[in-house]
Parts: sequence; structure tokens; C-alpha cells
Amino acid sequence: MHSIKVFISSVQSEFAAERRLLADYLRNDALFRKFCEVFIFEDIPAQDRLANDLYIDEVRNCDIYIGIFGKEYGYEFEDNTSPTEREFDSATLSQKYRLIFLLNIPAKERHPKMNALIKKVSGNLIYGKFSSPAELLSDVYSSLVNYLVEKDILRLEPFDKSRNYEATLDDISIEKIKWFVEKAREERAFPLSVTSSTEKVLTHLNLLRGKDLSNAALLLFGRQPQRFFISSEVKCAHFHGTKVVKPIPFYQVYKGNLFELVDQAVNFVLSKIDYAVGTRTKGTQVPTSYEIPPEVIEEAIVNAVAHRNYSSNGSVQVMLFADRLEIRNPGHLPPALTLETLVKDHSSYPFNPLIAESLYLAKYIEKMGTGIQDILEHCEKAGLQPPEFKLDDGFVVTIWRKKGIAFKNIGGQIGGQIGGQIGGQISETQQLIISLIIENNKISRREIAEKIKINESAIQKHINKLKQLRILERIGETRGYWKINV
Repeated sequence: MHSIKVFISSVQSEFAAERRLLADYLRNDALFRKFCEVFIFEDIPAQDRLANDLYIDEVRNCDIYIGIFGKEYGYEFEDNTSPTEREFDSATLSQKYRLIFLLNIPAKERHPKMNALIKKVSGNLIYGKFSSPAELLSDVYSSLVNYLVEKDILRLEPFDKSRNYEATLDDISIEKIKWFVEKAREERAFPLSVTSSTEKVLTHLNLLRGKDLSNAALLLFGRQPQRFFISSEVKCAHFHGTKVVKPIPFYQVYKGNLFELVDQAVNFVLSKIDYAVGTRTKGTQVPTSYEIPPEVIEEAIVNAVAHRNYSSNGSVQVMLFADRLEIRNPGHLPPALTLETLVKDHSSYPFNPLIAESLYLAKYIEKMGTGIQDILEHCEKAGLQPPEFKLDDGFVVTIWRKKGIAFKNIGGQIGGQIGGQIGGQISETQQLIISLIIENNKISRREIAEKIKINESAIQKHINKLKQLRILERIGETRGYWKINV
């Protein structure tokens, strides 16, 4: 095979030592010297060519582009771009395999144009962070090994299939195995019975090889999976505002097997969001609705748990804000997928195939690669704006909240926790007024009249009625606000 050409890009003066360290290491390492040819600009002898043309040609001819970004933006050409940005843009345009490593410093210490370049990068790539040359070298090494594995140049087993030599069958919970067999028989006609031995079930699931347990066996059915994989826990947090602030009002770290982690994280979110209970005015069944469909929450969390990178020190994070639900996992998209193709019809490329198989059998996931599309569809049906998917220092799903949507979906127009309590006492127009006040408790009578398209005097009559029922109260005068008493 041809040599893999690696292009190292950075502001030369800022990372002179790091560039030399990486180049020398890759050229002398027993593994990488067999596969890689490294280019750094310092090693090119003087030539009768423009430097700009030379390094752009090298980027176009490389297989892997490594970008090291720090404080400085570097020398600027007449169009106000730097060599570093031109190199990155050329690598992107040429569809090169790009690895970005970011010096771990506050944004305020960076050149503004470097911050802009990092923002450009973060929309499409996961970048690593380093604080020392040794850490950079370690991260580059790991990333290049992953590249060789992805390209099938190095053949290694998936993490979930790899043997765990520290564990024994005593580390597997018999109760969890029995629970799984019952669930899988009910959901997917699993052929084994609950009386089957632990060894037989694990062998059938390809989780036991001889006497050795796979990593997946411990994550799925271990008594204490975090004893072997400390970062396999799920961290859940609830913030009252739209930003991460400390102290965190509600914070919980969940441990257990993967099924338990999914259930606990889903319940955490469901316990914190609006849940509307209506009345039996339109039938014998009482209508109910969560502001975010449970299917969306379940799908997003189980995807994070199933497809994360368990070799990473990071954990799955579930963070509920006033305006959104964010689910982060230390993983990345398979090489065959991009953010654009992710939301379209695509095949399933499980990062952890053995884990995915067991989650499928228990009907926690489907096999057809439809999870993201299901999330989009359920959000649309619930009246929520489309969720967002991005690559940051991991894979991030953002599901947007919408005030009052739970109660609107049970047939009313009222948000918060008041729909089922007062829906039968007031008229449709009065429900609309309450809905507008929930969205903006400082809204004026004139603004309400304009939105509902009736005159102000009529609005005043409805407000008087709501006050008589003690549902609505005005606090303050002209600069005051409305208060809903339910």
C-alpha cells in the first residue's frame, strides 16, 4: 500500500517544539513509520516556489490533515487569512481526513480570528484538547490508531467484543440475565428460556468466548459495571436557566447496567418536565401529555448509551435547561455518516454491535438506523421545533422545549401545570388569554387583543372573569405583571 501522508498544520512559531516532536515521533515509531510519511514546512529545503503554493499543494496531496490551534492566528495575507486557515480550508475542500487539536486555554486568551476559525471547525468536527506536548502526542497517537483501524489497515476488535481478563462469571448478575430473557422473549421472541444458564445466554449473545467475558457482557449484565468501566455512568443535571451554572440545582450520577442507566436517565427527565392531565369531556380516557414525547427522550438517551465510545474517560451527560434538553456522549459518527446524512434514510452502523444487539432484543432500540428520524418525526408531531445534532467534544443532541405545549396537546391552550385543573371552568378565549400570559407575563391588554383579534373592552371582560375565579391576578400597575393562581 502507499504511504499515508500526514500534514501537520499550525502557527509555526507558536508550536515549533510540538511540530518537531510529532514529526520525529511518527517517523521513528515502530508502528507509524511503516505507514506514515510526515510533512512539516520546516523540513522543506529552499525552492524557487511560493511558500503558499507549496503548502497548499502538500495539503491537497495528503491523506490526513492535523491542525494544532492555540493562541495566535499567524501571518495574514492580503485577504486577511492566515496560512493555518488556508490549510484547513484546503483540507476541507479536498475532503481530507481532519484531526484538530486545541490548546486548552480560555477563549479570551486567543486571537479573535483564531476563535472564529475554531467556531468554523466545531460545526463539523470533534476536536481534542491538550495542555502539554506529551498530552498532544498521546492524543495524536490515539487518533491515528483509530484512523488505521477505521481504514481497516489495522484490524482490531470493537471495544464491546474485546475480552475482559479481569472479570469472571461471578461478576454477572443472574437476576439481570433472567430479566433480560423474559423481556426479549416477550418483545422479540427470544428462543432461550428463563431457566437457561447464564453461560448459555451469554454464549448465545456472543458475549462469552470460552471462559472469558466480553466488555459488553459486563456493561449489559454486570453486578457493578462501573467497577470495570468507571465512565460508563450517566450524569444528569437540571438547570433553571439556559446556561450551566453552579451550584447545580438538581444533579444525579446514575450507575448500573446499560438498561438501568437508560431507565434512570429517562425517568430523571420525565420527572422534571411538564406533564398535563386533562378531563373526560371528550371521552372515557383522560388525555395526558408530556411537553417532550417520552419516545424522543428514550431514543436520544438510548442512542447515547448504545453508540458512545466506552474507551473514553467521558460520560454520557443529560442536561435539562429552561429552553432545551441536551444529551451529550463521548462518541463520533461512523465514517460512512455525516451530520447531513444522519437525518436522512441510512443504514445502521452501530459503534458497539454486541451492545446494540442486546438492546434491540429488549426492544430498547430498533436495528434499522431509524432512531434519529424517529426523534425528528415525534418532535414534529408534538409541535416542537426540529432538534439539532452537532459534533463538539462528542456527539450532542439538542431537543427544544416549548412552554405550554403539553397542555395544548391534550386539547387545551394552557401551559404550565394548570391545564387539567381549570380547563373546564373557563371559555376558549379565556384559555387563549392564559396561554399568552404564560408565554409573557408582562403582556398588555392591547397586545392580547391584537393577538386574539377582538377589541380591548372584550379582553377586559374576560380578564375580569378570570380575576373573579381567582385564576388571574395583576401585580403592580403599568409596569407590573400577571400572576396565575392555580
